[in-house]
Amino acid sequence: MLHLAGDEFRDLFRTCRNTAFHIEVQDSYSTPEESGPFRKFLAGQPDDFQWLRSWLDLVRERTQHGVSFTRLRVVTVPHVDYVRWSLAVSPLNIEAGEQIRLLPRHAVDGEELPTDDYWMFDENTVAFTLFDPRGAASGAAVTTDPVIVRRCASVRDSLWSRAVPYAEYDGATVAT
Repeated sequence: MLHLAGDEFRDLFRTCRNTAFHIEVQDSYSTPEESGPFRKFLAGQPDDFQWLRSWLDLVRERTQHGVSFTRLRVVTVPHVDYVRWSLAVSPLNIEAGEQIRLLPRHAVDGEELPTDDYWMFDENTVAFTLFDPRGAASGAAVTTDPVIVRRCASVRDSLWSRAVPYAEYDGATVAT
């Protein structure tokens, strides 16, 4: 595997031609760039979302060039504060061009669920998200190994097909 960070990691988004799929399996992240906006959310304060603009611009630009961005969040019900916040921010991602689905953790067999978040690009590259001990994103471990790519594609296909589109998701009712 190859460790990519910074612009090298961002280049995976800029150079993919067809698809960028992301699976998030943690209920909470503590990335420094999100800590201020998350605190504002908890305090009921308004957010200008400047911290998210570069990502939204990238998604818009790439989707205008035909790249499909899909994001699957595996979430525990009832939701922790971080998941509630991500649900509140999701309309911005969707407006930029992402498709977002949610899958309650209790609906997934533990054997099916990966332990790490990952991105899959164009059906041939997988980038496992890396975090440093403080929770800051530190790039990705990237591979094109066909066995790993096939496994990640299989997980994606199985879980995506059972996940609920954001517009239809109601975390209060899926727990039953």
